[in-house]
Amino acid sequence: MNNNFPKKIVLASHNKGKVAEFQDMFAGMDVKIIGADAVGLPEPEETEDTFEGNALLKARHACEITAMPCLADDSGLAVNALDGAPGIYSARWAGPNKDFAMAMKKVSDDIGDNSDKGAQFVAVLALVMPDGTEYVARGEVDGDITYPPRGAHGFGYDPIFVPSGESQTFAELGKGGKEKHSHRKRAFLALKQLLAK
Repeated sequence: MNNNFPKKIVLASHNKGKVAEFQDMFAGMDVKIIGADAVGLPEPEETEDTFEGNALLKARHACEITAMPCLADDSGLAVNALDGAPGIYSARWAGPNKDFAMAMKKVSDDIGDNSDKGAQFVAVLALVMPDGTEYVARGEVDGDITYPPRGAHGFGYDPIFVPSGESQTFAELGKGGKEKHSHRKRAFLALKQLLAK
């Protein structure tokens, strides 16, 4: 399959769930994905205030260290009733131990009795080349928050997010069902279109 991606890409992520998702997306494309752990990439501090800014920061940081094409993703859950929180702080809400049970409870507690359960999963991908060329693409999926968590197939906030048009959470839908709605997949397809231009 013809594509304009580099043959080798460093994925600037230590999240095994994300790495697996990207490997699936690149399947059949003759692109080798190298995880951050494999090249000993440290995680930079995310100091930007947008998904785009943090994705670029991570990809540039990785590219500086490896001198290879680097892909980074910044993604999170934006809840209407919480003015878009946790947003770029989605991972930080889970604390240093990545306790997403605690983070999901915080989302539910903070929404309280607000009748607006609407939310979006947002993913922004940044691909930075050693020559300084940069590509940025965004994907979103709308849905609603449910609590308590349901399902065992996802990661992060998947067990409390029901995508629009479905009755099951991302974590109940499993890989195939989630892929149909995936914000990361939508960002990936947008990135492919950018590279094809």
